[in-house]
Amino acid sequence: MFRSVLVANRGEIARRIFRTARRLGIETVAVASDADLEAAHVRDADRAVRIGPAPAAESYLSIPDLVAAALESGAEAVHPGYGFLSETAAFAEAVQAAGLIWIGPSPEAIRAMGLKDSARERMIAAGVPVTPGWQGDDGSEATLLTAARDLGWPVLIKAAAGGGGRGIRRVDNGADFAAALAACRREAQAAFGDDRVLLERCIEAPRHIEVQVFGDAHGGLVHLFERDCTLQRRRQKVIEEAPAPGMTAEVREAVCAAALAAARAVDYVGAGTVEFIADARDGLRSDRIWFMEMNTRLQVEHPVTEAVTGVDLVEWQFRVAAGEPLPLSQDRIALNGWAVEARLCAEIPERGFIPSTGRLEHLALPEGVRIDSGVEAGDEVGPYYDSLIAKLIAWAPTREGATENLAEACAGVETWPLKTNAGFLARCLDDSDFLAGRIDTGFIEARLDRLAAAPAPSQALVSAAAAALAALSAEDASAPSRDLAGFRLNAPPRGRVRVWCDGEPLWADLDSAPDEADLLDAGGSLVLFEGGSAFAFAASPPDREGGAAAAGDGSVSAPLPGKVVAVPVAEGARVARGDVLVVIEAMKMEHGLIAPFDGVVEGLSTAVGDQVREGEALVRVRSETQ
Repeated sequence: MFRSVLVANRGEIARRIFRTARRLGIETVAVASDADLEAAHVRDADRAVRIGPAPAAESYLSIPDLVAAALESGAEAVHPGYGFLSETAAFAEAVQAAGLIWIGPSPEAIRAMGLKDSARERMIAAGVPVTPGWQGDDGSEATLLTAARDLGWPVLIKAAAGGGGRGIRRVDNGADFAAALAACRREAQAAFGDDRVLLERCIEAPRHIEVQVFGDAHGGLVHLFERDCTLQRRRQKVIEEAPAPGMTAEVREAVCAAALAAARAVDYVGAGTVEFIADARDGLRSDRIWFMEMNTRLQVEHPVTEAVTGVDLVEWQFRVAAGEPLPLSQDRIALNGWAVEARLCAEIPERGFIPSTGRLEHLALPEGVRIDSGVEAGDEVGPYYDSLIAKLIAWAPTREGATENLAEACAGVETWPLKTNAGFLARCLDDSDFLAGRIDTGFIEARLDRLAAAPAPSQALVSAAAAALAALSAEDASAPSRDLAGFRLNAPPRGRVRVWCDGEPLWADLDSAPDEADLLDAGGSLVLFEGGSAFAFAASPPDREGGAAAAGDGSVSAPLPGKVVAVPVAEGARVARGDVLVVIEAMKMEHGLIAPFDGVVEGLSTAVGDQVREGEALVRVRSETQ
């Protein structure tokens, strides 16, 4: 076994790998951009090396700087983590050329599976079923449109070099094809440096099933059963579980055999995941599951497989990279119970899931579940990388028990002042259709109004806040008071007072306040937590003078720092409510800013390529009735 490892990644990913390395007595080396010099993963490591400025392209995606950091640190091996350069064959080659151990599959396997079009060809040759589609050298818009019509609407446009749910657009008719193709190519070029695309028939009511595979350099190859990653938003996974609900022994055998055939076709060594799309309108059937892609790395959702098999997949990666055979043969790998994982992100569901950035002053994560966290209280969540705070993983003997445990854990998350999707996750896990296994990849979108609704405090929480404010500010004239509260002629007064929650007035019944409540003094207000959400209470109304322009004035500002990647409107153009005015790329995602109402574009002050600040006014829509 090697003595030291550099993890060419950050956040939760690096910390997860460090945990296994420490247990095995392997020295850990972190890398950090300027934005991450004080980050949790840097504090966790035995040593750390600076690799460049905050933008990922100048740090975590810089192959020369990462290899130089590994050589400078004296690390013997390099683990790429997942994301960033983990599926980049050139990085694997550069690491090996420097005389270092690469913890991952061969560059040849990465390259073979990295391009979706060539991977499809290999799978067809290996007898692995693939989704009906089109691929070719002529990527002109006319050729692609003709191919799409031949496949039949709807179709998916997919980046040929894509992965991780990026560079994919669904198109339902010919009229929308050109715009979707342009958006897909733009995202593919930005994410992968390659704007080539292929087409696939869009499977209605699809399920996303994937199989964990593992190979060694001695010809050993096993699977560790399947995971279900169907609950997604914008093709990004939200909740994952193992095993897949509704999976039968016959279908499991077929899909796992197909995954092994896919891995065998590229002489796969290391951890990999073969992803399948399933037409689940009539349940899971072996003749309705098709190969989608292979991720030649460890997956974000690998903890659910670890939970149901008892295997440490990172340890397996270390041992295989060190030349050892697989620790277990196929007949010794068994499923035990059920595991479910939720991705806790700093984002605001009720505002279109825009990222919530800044300093995380308060963070309390639940006990009783596995926590793979990338940050700690006091850390900064910036705009340069993804917004993942932690992964919460629950295990139980049954699916019902695991989902119940995870829903309770999500509801117990406390963060301030950053917002998270914890309440949204809890509502997903509590949904009756999810609990019954009636899911497809459109599950969240179909229920978005309810699942992502703005949270509201319960009456009990409002009363608890009022009682706490009264107790803390008994001598403050602005505090809630029982004096004349709820005064009634010829009757005793009620114990009702008015407080302000996030700037809105609410009535509270002091007589029904609970004895205890979790609260945080936020300086001028009290923050109470409920259902995974935070609510700020004050004894007096907020001072609105000098604040932002009144709602409805038509001004559209950047909700977070980012780069402008598209401006599909021009000064003086007429737009309808909901039309996209500006597209900003931040935290690895595109965020469309939309027109608040019908009107005319004026005051357009940004262009493609601009770096914009949070709150910066970019465009205004003037109502023609003004």
